[in-house]
Amino acid sequence: MLHGYALSLLQGAALTLAVAACSLAIALALGLAGAVAKLSRSRLARGAAQVYTTLIRAVPDLVLMLLVFYGGQTAVNALGERLGWEYVDIDPFVAGVLTIGFIFGAYFTEVLRGAFLAVPAGQREAGLAFGFSRTQVLTRIVGPQMLRHALPGLSNNWLVMIKSTAIVSVIGLSDLMSRGAQAAGATREPFTFYLAVAVVYLGFTSLSEAFFAWLSRRLSVGTRAVAL
Repeated sequence: MLHGYALSLLQGAALTLAVAACSLAIALALGLAGAVAKLSRSRLARGAAQVYTTLIRAVPDLVLMLLVFYGGQTAVNALGERLGWEYVDIDPFVAGVLTIGFIFGAYFTEVLRGAFLAVPAGQREAGLAFGFSRTQVLTRIVGPQMLRHALPGLSNNWLVMIKSTAIVSVIGLSDLMSRGAQAAGATREPFTFYLAVAVVYLGFTSLSEAFFAWLSRRLSVGTRAVAL
């Protein structure tokens, strides 16, 4: 049915997952840093975080991807020419991961900021009053509750991130979308292979939703559901 391209699609799917996982790590780090900056008392930190989230949400993902890969490579090599460096060829995997992580870091910033604000301030104050350090308050009191509040937003952004990895195909990375397009062109059966690609993405998102549903149940142990 897939004319011998099944293995190629599986290899592309593995690369897609690798891009998504690495991008998630970067996005979480940036999101946490951005949330801390937005909640800080420093006007400079709050301003920088606001510019970051506003800029990222205003510019299309594809534009940022092309800007980082092609524009970044041109800028780096222009600087390297002046400094006497050898030509630098940016790896598409690195460019894709950094760009997607940078993009979703802005969305994670707002998710984590909202989750922190959802935890009553009195609980943090009570922890400090009982002699807990700020680190203990964060890891034992605020952190677990933050995760429960942030989980819906994190799960939604993760699902969007998986699908957004398809844009790395435009910079030459042989991900699932790229391999599907190659197979469709070689066999002249675009419907078959793009449908196969869609099914794989559907499988990724379905498994992710099942995992987040399980995690939500685990984090909700000991809490009482409030009837509306």
